[in-house]
Amino acid sequence: MKNKLILSLSLFFVSLNTFSQQEAEIFSTDVMIVGGGASGTMAGIQAARMGVSVLIVEETPWLGGMLTSAGVSAADGNYRLHSGLWNEFLEKLFEHYGGADSVKTGWVSNVLFEPHVGEAILTGMTEAEENLSVLRNTRLTDIQKINDGWEAVIAQGIEKKVIQAKIVIDATELGDVAKQVGVAYDIGMDSRKETGENIAPEQENDIIQDLTYVAILKDYGDTVDATIPRPDNYDPRPFYCTCAGKCNEDSLGKKLWDCDFMMKYGKLPNGYYMINWPIYGNDYYVNALEMNTHERDSVFQKAKEFTLNYIYYLQHELGFTNLGIADDVFPTADGLPLIPYHRESRRIKGVVRYTVNDMARPFEQANALYRTGIAVGDYPVDHHHQRYPEAHLLPELHFYPVPSYNLPLGVLIPNGTEDMVVAEKSISVSNIVNGTTRLQPVCLLIGQASGVLAALSVKLETTPENVSVRAVQEALLQHGAYLMPYSDIKPKHPAFKALQRIGATGILRGEGKNIGWENHTHIYPDSVITRKALKIGLSEWLPDNKLEFKTEVVSFKELLKLMDCLDKTYNPQYKKVRRNEWCKNSENILEKYRLVLPAMNEPISRAMFAILLDELLNPFELRQVDHDGKFMVN
Repeated sequence: MKNKLILSLSLFFVSLNTFSQQEAEIFSTDVMIVGGGASGTMAGIQAARMGVSVLIVEETPWLGGMLTSAGVSAADGNYRLHSGLWNEFLEKLFEHYGGADSVKTGWVSNVLFEPHVGEAILTGMTEAEENLSVLRNTRLTDIQKINDGWEAVIAQGIEKKVIQAKIVIDATELGDVAKQVGVAYDIGMDSRKETGENIAPEQENDIIQDLTYVAILKDYGDTVDATIPRPDNYDPRPFYCTCAGKCNEDSLGKKLWDCDFMMKYGKLPNGYYMINWPIYGNDYYVNALEMNTHERDSVFQKAKEFTLNYIYYLQHELGFTNLGIADDVFPTADGLPLIPYHRESRRIKGVVRYTVNDMARPFEQANALYRTGIAVGDYPVDHHHQRYPEAHLLPELHFYPVPSYNLPLGVLIPNGTEDMVVAEKSISVSNIVNGTTRLQPVCLLIGQASGVLAALSVKLETTPENVSVRAVQEALLQHGAYLMPYSDIKPKHPAFKALQRIGATGILRGEGKNIGWENHTHIYPDSVITRKALKIGLSEWLPDNKLEFKTEVVSFKELLKLMDCLDKTYNPQYKKVRRNEWCKNSENILEKYRLVLPAMNEPISRAMFAILLDELLNPFELRQVDHDGKFMVN
């Protein structure tokens, strides 16, 4: 099927000089993804695996976006959250390099790799999908809403083609498709009055995070002078404090690392070095979101020149003359990445907006957005603003701690625009939250969820907003993804799916923790279930007088009584079941998991509780939730 799709596209491209949208033959696909970056690539793979036809349109010759084309091949976070397509990509990296320890080459991340290796892996993953076609070096030039989806014009050079798609996913780096079709969006910092985030500024502004034109340097050996020519208008002053030696840490208020140690920050396998240094390094401030293509090219060139200045400084001022721009990584004339690394995009106004309050205290909010989770993350809120001229006036948002978290489905759906899904960094989150959801593993998982949502929308013949939250979540679970951000249980655990589903109902709740630099949410699968936990978790399920337990630790006998009460309350086909039947059914279920039926007065673990509740009653499906996480009336 794929070969036919590509052949059709190649045959139907027509010259710009003779192009007429009315006369051109139209190519149809179920899902069109604009942008083959981290989110877009995974969205395409996931949707194709669910049986719909998919086209990815990517402006550059590479897939992967920030992971590859921008050179940020050091994945931050989610090392303990082995979710879905992020984990699949991770396992392929381990296979290529010879194990998990082989990619721990630098200290900024546990997962470092060569950009061209990452791109080859992503290409292989896309080529394995028969329902997926990829057009590289191709840009979107026009898009219009039609009755059954979208009609778009794409161009390769001077040749153009008309595409009709039922669903479009904006997976661009800067949210350009959303803007083009009129989706409302925010840029810059939100006011704390609007979001309720007490660490946000008093007044909103249009200040976004620094971008970086990354470089990959290669160790050419001590006998080779790999230095670059002195750049025009070279100025070393922005880099004086890049490492210890020339500046005073106390007066700066920043830790300055030893220069050799600093260079190992982004050390990649096979003698390469990622130059993406945030402390007086090559971060660069510009807000290019509302610029046209020509204006963007101009300011991105200045960012590139700033990085060349930094490379010259590293070589000539710090003595790293053996490290030169790698000549065998990127398919570019200057050896630098294909695109800059954008930390921040437009942020759409979605059917919900996710704030740092939802992230930090998920069970204390008016809307239980955690019940609608579709992607997980565990990195702190990390904003880069050092190169902004008045950075000292901005809130300190560097490594603000949060627990591991999940993103709600509604952040992918633009409010008021049908048949569109938005991914990558343009999802409906606050500016503060973008400081963690922007990271590579989270964007990969946002892409996977976007692919599920788009595929279900096509298959159910409805709009993304009308696809059931639980349908999206169940599909993600079946494809190995997390709904809940539990870092103390892995997908191979027998209770993993049950705890994910029961956690998404709120009946069992995890505990958020900050351990050093790490952020966790623990569900404690092996701990016993307690009266306190159930009274809290079932407060929206049963009246308080139905939640009286004889002891602090809940026994198997009391669990059976609780099962019957829930069944009677929520199951329209309820029939009285005797205790021995409950016991027999429980025994049969536990046998599948190689677990032993407990005695009547024996306490049960949270994992066993989740398994039995999930299989006997399935409360995950009994009560559907809306995008706010509120239970719907059946």
